[in-house]
Amino acid sequence: MTISGRCWTATFGLLLTTAACGSSDTADAGTDVGHIDRAPTPASEFTPVELEATVDHLIARINESTIEPMQMVVLLKNLDTFFEPIATGASRAMGELGVTGNVLGPTDQSDDPATSQDLQSQQIEQAIEGGVEGIGVSPYGDNNTAAVDNAVAKGVHVVTFDTDVAASKRSLYVGALNTSAGATAGNTLLPMLPPPPGTVVIHGTTSFDWDDGYDRTQGAQQVIAAAGYTPLVSEAAFFADEAFDVSWMKRQIETADPPVVGIVGLFNISYRCAMGADAAGIPDVPIVAFDFDPRTVDYMRQGRIKATHTQRQYYEGYLVPYILYGIKTIGLDATREILAPLMDGDSRVNIGLDVVPSEKIDAYKAFLDEIGAGQ
Repeated sequence: MTISGRCWTATFGLLLTTAACGSSDTADAGTDVGHIDRAPTPASEFTPVELEATVDHLIARINESTIEPMQMVVLLKNLDTFFEPIATGASRAMGELGVTGNVLGPTDQSDDPATSQDLQSQQIEQAIEGGVEGIGVSPYGDNNTAAVDNAVAKGVHVVTFDTDVAASKRSLYVGALNTSAGATAGNTLLPMLPPPPGTVVIHGTTSFDWDDGYDRTQGAQQVIAAAGYTPLVSEAAFFADEAFDVSWMKRQIETADPPVVGIVGLFNISYRCAMGADAAGIPDVPIVAFDFDPRTVDYMRQGRIKATHTQRQYYEGYLVPYILYGIKTIGLDATREILAPLMDGDSRVNIGLDVVPSEKIDAYKAFLDEIGAGQ
């Protein structure tokens, strides 16, 4: 049974991408022939060598097992620039595996977080009703825990990515580890700062309702404070008007004591840090950012943002179908054992970060283009 694209689109306004099935012509009945052909990844200074080797190891182990047909779905928060590489990676992996699968995400994200959470829970339920055996999902928060647990109770393997619901019964989480990711961003900024004292603005979140964002902010705060600076969190206003976000940051910069000597942006809207600094009259303050939004790249080319940190979204998307397929064919324990070089604990797969200095924008963009993950 396959999921009806018409049903998904009518209910949620979703863009649907069906994975190619070229590798699964013999998959209707089990066979012992190795069947996954993976194109080599172009070599680059940004190629994650350990991650690539781990994927190859997983594929080799899967190829020793019996081919099994499988139906899966990967659910994204959105199909904007941040999630495009995730969709690319997931679609490519499904094609290589020869599974029946879809990558789904809303074309327009609701401004109401509760509405988005409810819609995603409905997506999960519809996927179960559609007969999927594996779900990859980028959840909105703990409100999706019940939907994830319901899927697991019905025998569906669930892997989260980008954000997590750690209290759920999901099998694994795939992505950057947020506390260490925030610390990495803080450590990138430190060599650019004058000696303390000084305030460092962190465009992050203090909300306990979003564990991943809170953890990333905490990681940055700890590094900044340990170095002798005063961390000051400017709440990232995702669902507010951009002008409101910039105005609030401007106000915090102007009233900071001691004066602001640096800014760290922790999310894909961190290009707003440069806008806030300009509005507050400190255009030369060093800024480091997160993700590879085109506006962030523009500010990097202008020298306003000194570096950014990308979450390897392509690899998030690429790993999830392989992990789901591995759990089905060789089992969760065997899959986890192969992923051990990337594991933090027994349920989190850390794909790491790319730290991209402004002078290496073109080299990094060329790498993304080579693997088909340009934004």
